[in-house]
Amino acid sequence: MAPYHIRKYRESDHKEVIELFSVGMTENIPATFRHLLRLPQTLVLLCGGPLTLFLVSGSWLLALMASLALLAVLRFLAKYPWTEYVAMSLNTDMSDITKTYLSKQGSYFWVAECEEQVVGMVACLPAEDSTLERKQLELLHLSVALEHRGQGMAKALVRMVLQFARDLGYSEIILSTTAVQYSAIGLYQSLGFQKVHEYFFSTGFRITSVATIRFIYCLPSPQVCQA
Repeated sequence: MAPYHIRKYRESDHKEVIELFSVGMTENIPATFRHLLRLPQTLVLLCGGPLTLFLVSGSWLLALMASLALLAVLRFLAKYPWTEYVAMSLNTDMSDITKTYLSKQGSYFWVAECEEQVVGMVACLPAEDSTLERKQLELLHLSVALEHRGQGMAKALVRMVLQFARDLGYSEIILSTTAVQYSAIGLYQSLGFQKVHEYFFSTGFRITSVATIRFIYCLPSPQVCQA
């Protein structure tokens, strides 16, 4: 693979960054669909619903059509929270990346560039509940294009945030990812992030039973890092 370098975001990157972000989020739909299929209540519905319909109607065709309809509904449910999250982000922090991430101290946005194309990104902002006693930086929007994974790019991007936090005197870095983003979870744990708690980011994620996992990374300081 061609070499890459990490640099500060520029306005000319906006279209590529939005595309990378949107595609990266929708890549989680298949994993969410598989997660839905493994839920006990889903198995009961998929098996019991069509079977009941067959016993009542005596038609295997009707039962098959009901099964296909249920799968279509589940596919829609798997897609919904991700498209909702993308739409929300594009209307909030990602609508003006320069204003959100590059106009205030303590925030930043990096892109990884390869052959003049943006193939990776990561951002950070001071956490909303950050205090003088517990100065927290939040890592956001880590994404690497599918064809450029496996080169250590994601680790390099996270380490940019870690160094940024050290330079500015932060004591903790926090981030959130979902329970179906298995590669991301493995990456963060390999870098020393620790799981703090789980919650549901939105109604869409609650409906699909996809928990959001909060991670924390403690930077060396005289204070003890508390979860």
